[in-house]
Amino acid sequence: MAELEDRYRTRVVPELMRRFQYRNPLEVPRLVKVVVNMGVGDAIQNPRLIDAAVRELADITGQRPVVTRAKKSIAAFKVRTGMAIGVKVTLRRQRMWDFLEKLFFVALPRVRDFRGLDPDSFDGRGNYSLGLREQLIFPEVDYDRVEKIRGMDVTIVTTARTDEEARELLRLLGAPFAEVGEGRRSA
Repeated sequence: MAELEDRYRTRVVPELMRRFQYRNPLEVPRLVKVVVNMGVGDAIQNPRLIDAAVRELADITGQRPVVTRAKKSIAAFKVRTGMAIGVKVTLRRQRMWDFLEKLFFVALPRVRDFRGLDPDSFDGRGNYSLGLREQLIFPEVDYDRVEKIRGMDVTIVTTARTDEEARELLRLLGAPFAEVGEGRRSA
């Protein structure tokens, strides 16, 4: 069992039950999945970049990514229907906990001038999204094998009904949120 999952069961659930007056532990919001998406628009000119993105995302998450394809043609971007334009991974259970632990306690502290995650990046339904500017903040990525520095989007899906519940859940799990009013800079 991951340390983060153990923290959720032993500390976070009782604290959320007390704070939000839940009567049953099953009412407490929990994490459902984490989706990591990496857009590779340059793959239009160089299809080899998709393979590099697949390798890097697999190293970071421990799971083989799915190649995402264009749904429709856009002449202005030279994109045709079915072209590979990105990679994504949906993490659940143990891999989800391992990835979040690595993200919160290893990767984000390595971001230069990091002042915390934006506490307002919730979608109104208890899900949180953040953007990372480079894949190099993860220790699994070998700097010498990186062809191009790419960003990625991370979406954390919870069962929380409100953003306040989800914010408290992630804060108790160790998400480094910026203080309100403090200058933030995206990761």
